[in-house]
Amino acid sequence: MSRRRPARFRPRRVVAKIEWHQAELFPRVGFLVTNLRRPARQVVKFYNGRGTAEQWIKEGKNAVKWTRLSCHDFVDNQVRLQLFALPYNLGNFLRRLALPRVVKHWTLTTLREKLVKIGAKVVTHARYVIFQMAEVAISRRLFAAILERIRRLRRPEVGVVPSG
Repeated sequence: MSRRRPARFRPRRVVAKIEWHQAELFPRVGFLVTNLRRPARQVVKFYNGRGTAEQWIKEGKNAVKWTRLSCHDFVDNQVRLQLFALPYNLGNFLRRLALPRVVKHWTLTTLREKLVKIGAKVVTHARYVIFQMAEVAISRRLFAAILERIRRLRRPEVGVVPSG
């Protein structure tokens, strides 16, 4: 039989996190209660990284709505979560590699609202299809810049000799 003490009686350590911000008179003081035995700087770094990961999870919940894991079977919920992770990863891929600098700060929710969930009128002709979109979400110039950056992501064809 294990002789572990209940969690409420285990020794804990308090690490003070003090941040000085420019143009503020007093520092911001926070406290971390932990059982980690690392040096204080490493404890703060660990918890800051954890907070960053939780922000990414929060962004996924808001943008992709991946909180709806309502199946009764664990495997079904696992598949649903993987299906939610696909648009999340595609959105991050788009944000990191295809967005111009002026809009790189957009959240996945903003990307969804301004690039994906916008209405368009489809006009078809014999030789081409036109998507007529309103410029209320983003400008034509910005949309063209995003499309050009996506086009440049293509892998060059290997071993193809140009004809002519």
